[in-house]
Amino acid sequence: MTGKSKRKSWIEKFEGAPPPVVKPVPADIAGMKAGEIMLVPSPAIIADFIGKIPAGTSMDVKMLRRQLARQFEAEVTCPITTGFHLRAVAEVAYEAHRAGAAVTAITPFWRVLDETTPTAAKLACGPDFIRAQRQREGL
Repeated sequence: MTGKSKRKSWIEKFEGAPPPVVKPVPADIAGMKAGEIMLVPSPAIIADFIGKIPAGTSMDVKMLRRQLARQFEAEVTCPITTGFHLRAVAEVAYEAHRAGAAVTAITPFWRVLDETTPTAAKLACGPDFIRAQRQREGL
């Protein structure tokens, strides 16, 4: 045994993530108060939500979190998990595009992440792809 493990692909991270959970926040953390009812989202529900944002419409991550919390009858959505899964959603969508999927057939993550968000610089697609998609939709 070498001690090195194979790194999971974004698709493996997306598909292997646990299902969403609604539970009390265990302690004050990341702007949430202990005892608030928190949605811990899955990448699938984030992708599904983003996929329903109409073309030419955008929202920031805070609004996405508020609306997801409301949809799942929670008070807050975990910002840490949301950020991690947003990246997975974007990476999986871009991988699908690179594999031949039309840009109109992938999850339109640019409706939530603009080219100035810190996450944009980390994505394989880079800020230029996001900027181009936002311009195409008039955002």
